[in-house]
Amino acid sequence: MADNQNDLLRYSYKFKFKNQIEKTFEVFLNPTTLDVVRDKCEDTLDWTRLENFQCGNCDIDREKHECCPVAVSLKDIISFFSDIPSYEEIELEVTTPERTYSKHTSVQVGVGGILGILMPTSGCPTLGKLKPLVRFHLPFASIQETEFRVFSMYLLAQYFKMKKGLEPDWDMKHLKKMYEDIQKLNVNIARKIADLEAKDASINAVVVLNNFADSIQFSLDDDDLSNIEFLFKNFI
Repeated sequence: MADNQNDLLRYSYKFKFKNQIEKTFEVFLNPTTLDVVRDKCEDTLDWTRLENFQCGNCDIDREKHECCPVAVSLKDIISFFSDIPSYEEIELEVTTPERTYSKHTSVQVGVGGILGILMPTSGCPTLGKLKPLVRFHLPFASIQETEFRVFSMYLLAQYFKMKKGLEPDWDMKHLKKMYEDIQKLNVNIARKIADLEAKDASINAVVVLNNFADSIQFSLDDDDLSNIEFLFKNFI
């Protein structure tokens, strides 16, 4: 890894299995771009190539990218968890730049947490807008917590657009389109992973992530944020 690790943002997921085996996945991010920092000597696997993994709504330039950035970021996760069932219970310890979290949970929850970091920071333009959530990563987040964080992130982005003289989207109309694209991507990735795994850990982890996307999409479709609005009664 060319970058000095002391200058990078580090996120660590330590899996402790019932058979006493432990496995730690570390993700290092550039603190300015929030791009994942990869080993420049990484091997290219055939299934990671764009023609084998590209989503239907992907707009990555094939002339500049030989491989799907999401696939490249996920290859080690998919390889390790290929033979591990999603429901297997584990002790999980997550370390972020600010603090450490721990929980007795399932493999799919742990894998979903890692995917929630790796996918937006991989270089995928569709998922790149979720980078602010990665910087303030919240392991084991509930659907309501995720909704709060997504809506807050998006509206803060509109404030920054307004400050720069750009047209803000206060009604969050474009957020709906953004999550429609994310849902399409999640479905494609789950389908591709299904061809690679003997078990279902990574597949179900993507399904869990898509459930969160579905919830946000549902709230936007119904234009109903009452499950959050009551928290702001002192502002209204």
